[in-house]
Amino acid sequence: MDVDIWSWVGGTQRQLHEAGNAGLAMALGDVPAQALEGRYGQLDVVAPAVAQQAEELEQPWLELFARYWHVIGRVGDRANGAVALADARELAEFAQRSDVSDCPAASAAAEALAITLANTDGPGYADERLAILGRALGTVGPDSLAFSGLTTQYVSALLDDGKPAEAVTYAEAAVERLRGVGREASWELAAVSARALLAVGRGEDALAALHAANGFKPDDPVAKARREGLLHSGILTELGRIEHAVESLPDLDVVGEHPREWVEWSQVVRKLAAGASIANSWQLGRVMRQWMSYFETMGGHRAQVELALTAGHLAIARQGAWQARELADLAEAVLPELQSTAGLPERIAELRAAADAAPAVPPPGPQDELVSYFDAADGRTADPERWVGWLWPQSGKDLEATRRHTTTLGFLGYAPVGADIYWKMIVVDADPANAEEEDIAYLTGLLIEAEQDDRVLDLASRLSSPESHLALARLYRARERWEETSAEAELAVQGGAGLEGRRLWSAAVQHLGDNAAAAEILKPVLAEGAEGEEEDIWRVIVLATATEDWATVREGAAKLGMPLQSAEGPIEEEWHLIRAILPAPDGSQREVLAVRTGPATARLAIPQPRGMEYNAGDVVVVDPRPLEPIPDSEEERENFVIPFAGVSILRPGGFTSWFFDGAAPGEHEWTEFNELLAERGWPMWVYSDDSYKVTHPGTGEPLPGVFGWIAIPPSVTPAELDAVLDDATEQWVHPLAWLDLSREVGVEAERHERIVKEYGL
Repeated sequence: MDVDIWSWVGGTQRQLHEAGNAGLAMALGDVPAQALEGRYGQLDVVAPAVAQQAEELEQPWLELFARYWHVIGRVGDRANGAVALADARELAEFAQRSDVSDCPAASAAAEALAITLANTDGPGYADERLAILGRALGTVGPDSLAFSGLTTQYVSALLDDGKPAEAVTYAEAAVERLRGVGREASWELAAVSARALLAVGRGEDALAALHAANGFKPDDPVAKARREGLLHSGILTELGRIEHAVESLPDLDVVGEHPREWVEWSQVVRKLAAGASIANSWQLGRVMRQWMSYFETMGGHRAQVELALTAGHLAIARQGAWQARELADLAEAVLPELQSTAGLPERIAELRAAADAAPAVPPPGPQDELVSYFDAADGRTADPERWVGWLWPQSGKDLEATRRHTTTLGFLGYAPVGADIYWKMIVVDADPANAEEEDIAYLTGLLIEAEQDDRVLDLASRLSSPESHLALARLYRARERWEETSAEAELAVQGGAGLEGRRLWSAAVQHLGDNAAAAEILKPVLAEGAEGEEEDIWRVIVLATATEDWATVREGAAKLGMPLQSAEGPIEEEWHLIRAILPAPDGSQREVLAVRTGPATARLAIPQPRGMEYNAGDVVVVDPRPLEPIPDSEEERENFVIPFAGVSILRPGGFTSWFFDGAAPGEHEWTEFNELLAERGWPMWVYSDDSYKVTHPGTGEPLPGVFGWIAIPPSVTPAELDAVLDDATEQWVHPLAWLDLSREVGVEAERHERIVKEYGL
């Protein structure tokens, strides 16, 4: 993005505010932060909404801005590939429109497309990336902030094209051009320059370049530390400085949420593990298999292959030859998706040869006793990869061995392999109608996990009721096809299915919006001696609460041994503070302090800004399972407020919130102000922090500021609140402003407008 675009953003925000579109103005300013800070739930809601409003307002620059950041949020840290390619191409085409091409951000669309192509198949799309970026670079000079980003991607494309020497030359020339206009490279450009130097064998120069770039401004400041540590570790590994390389390598829990780093991190780990400098465990193999599945979903075809090959060699080092063979097959299966496969068949063949040459690990006992050994193994220390190899000769022949073998395969990420073995044994070589319920449940789960839906349908057609309906209900639940889940689960229950059938049926009916019916379906768990767990009882309580079936709530509470103060009617008690986790309009979540009033209810205590679907005084249904573990120590528990997920609003309180803003008063005045509002039962909450400042109208000096919301019940008019605020603050040194309230009441709106302007609120 060019520096001019940020000036334009600020101006556009002011225009939107003045036009009364404050929500869009706030969203516009927050979209880039959502993309860079990983607030993807918000980004995926807000950015398309901003783009749509921009289109309706006929503001194509604003639409480009929102669409660009949404694409970057997908293809940057999340490393989306083929699934984002159509959107990235459409963005690039949109940026070339006559009413958009003059936008300072237009060239950034080419950068987004190049990144998406690289995520899909970097080497395969290298030529196209170079062409796209070359055209974009022809429209900007080194004085543009877009220059560094485009150049970074150009150097990266040269590296993927197998031209590291040319990449070094190009990067050095770009840095000189930047210096010529008094600017320095971005950290990302310096980092890719270091990669190019490493690729031509100049490791010491690469290390020096990376160190020199430490103070450079990053385009992605949130990611800089981990990306710098990863690159530093990779360079040091190549230089043989293993101890320092291990120290620099970001931990798995650091990179685990950032797909962009997975391939590079895995490759560095493979080199370090070869010298036993870092642990090479089955847990690592399982994680890498999960990463492969992610890239399969996101169309990161090249990343899938690279991860499979890296994970395969790590598996061989762990003496997991079976896994290396499976990974070679997975890598080979992706080759048709690539634009270029140069060198890959040879690397796959090399992995297979290494697997064939790997020595077998002897089992802990005779083959016919391995099931007993498996069952006796310590679940915390046993190596599931080893057990897969040991059980394989018996799998598909011995039922007990097959159960353990295939479920362990599924646990390690190889559900399709386990499903094939189990399917042959249960369906092809036998009659599934004669199989144990346990085997049908295991097989169905593996087939669903392996996304072999046709086989589930086939299996169900071979079973009688209720097993046939249970198999289909499990499938439809996994695919979120709730009407079909409900129908099949109901038939399963009618056919004699037990608790699982009721759970499936109840959950489906709840998703279809009928809480009362969902509670009734599961209610038999409340009967004396009934099958069920505590979680089922709580589920009935939540469902019954949502429909205000207080008799059932009391029945469930009694089953749990939970005393209640009242014997009939609504349960409205005063228990303890909780944190209710509720959705926000931008796709994020908000923590709202509330008072728990019953087994599954809470009354919100904090006023919310306008535009929220809930406010202080609302009674909400909560899921009574804590979202965080309760601390062990008594000292920690004293200050711990349990978070619960909000389910729905049970009863609105009818409160209305009004915004206030201004210079903070003295401590005495503020205490009196709080007490005054508390006496009236008008919730107030300060949303500002200590960093919020306003401007002294006389001296221009910064003053501590305060802003927040006050909520009043439906029995109180806005005029009453205005009068109370006026009386309470008239002696303050600096006035408080409540502009929206004054406009609503029609009293002294001009005075409040003046306060807002003079204090820079």
